[in-house]
Amino acid sequence: MPLLKYEQIAESLRGRIADGEFPPGSLLPSSRDLCEQWSVSRATAIKAMETLRADGLVTPHQGRGFSVADTPVARPAGGRGTGTRRVEGAMPYRRLGTPEPLVPPSHVAEALGLASGVRALHRARLTLMEDNRPHSLTTAWFPPDIADACPRLGQSGPIAEGTTHYVRRTTGRSPVRGADLTSVRLATSAEADLLQVKRPCAVAVVLHTAYDAEDRPLVCEEGVTPEGIWERMDTYSMGVDA
Repeated sequence: MPLLKYEQIAESLRGRIADGEFPPGSLLPSSRDLCEQWSVSRATAIKAMETLRADGLVTPHQGRGFSVADTPVARPAGGRGTGTRRVEGAMPYRRLGTPEPLVPPSHVAEALGLASGVRALHRARLTLMEDNRPHSLTTAWFPPDIADACPRLGQSGPIAEGTTHYVRRTTGRSPVRGADLTSVRLATSAEADLLQVKRPCAVAVVLHTAYDAEDRPLVCEEGVTPEGIWERMDTYSMGVDA
């Protein structure tokens, strides 16, 4: 399905931001400039910018337009249902180590459909609360076909547009189905050190796997959140026979 005009504008700006044309803090073209460049209405130009704002990529400024966000944000693993926005539950984060190809744990390899011993690209981040304390540890694993096609995933710096948009722009493959498996266990010694908690400490573990339209895995993320921080609430309709 072809992109609507406002989506085309948003995608173009994402690419220009990703390529470094607009670094963090810099102002983006005004709505008037976008109207002239793309021959669209002001409402369409504003909708494009609001799309980027919903992704946490830009920040509005009264009377000045929009600038590229100074601080990249990320969400804990899971909860990527249709209609959710990147800024919902997003937090500042710190990249841990350097992305590198590693043999994933067996449960991750199974989720990605990888044979034993096959390496996947490993990326880890620590999302942070307002007081800079760790919120959760997220380890992302990208299968070889995605990692090979998307070289920026192997870089240490943040991907301003987010990995989902980057993978989609680069490969044309979008997530259409997600699976979240939540379990509870005790934190490992390494996890406790990173999350700044004392052992023994219970942690909620969310294993999130995203699949494209052909049911091929795009990424598997494992999020670890300590007790006292993790919570889940579901709201739903109930019939009289419930």
